[in-house]
Amino acid sequence: MSTVNLTAETFEQTVTGNDIVLVDWWAEWCGPCKMFAPVYDKAADEHTDVVFGKVDTEDQQALAAGAQISSIPTIMAFREGILVFRQSGALPARDLESVITQVKALDMAEVRATMAANASEQGSDSTD
Repeated sequence: MSTVNLTAETFEQTVTGNDIVLVDWWAEWCGPCKMFAPVYDKAADEHTDVVFGKVDTEDQQALAAGAQISSIPTIMAFREGILVFRQSGALPARDLESVITQVKALDMAEVRATMAANASEQGSDSTD
């Protein structure tokens, strides 16, 4: 599967409507982004069960701002609509492969339980 260009109009639906979505935040003028692109494209061809999205931060400035992108390239991985990985900087092929493998292996019931526990802890930390 090839990569999919994501926009403000398609981002949320893509992330929530697919099991695993990787997102590459990039810009045309970014040297490391250009070096990472073939690595990302190759992974997209090899992992047809994963959606590989790309967001052009120059074209989609509001979306990038909403995602708090301050450095590119930034890679995000979503599983069942939940952000489970985020890292700035171009990843070597073996590291990207490792991220994909780990995201596929996640126990999402455990992830949700941890998120719920963290949310309840934060709620009990307030000093009202």
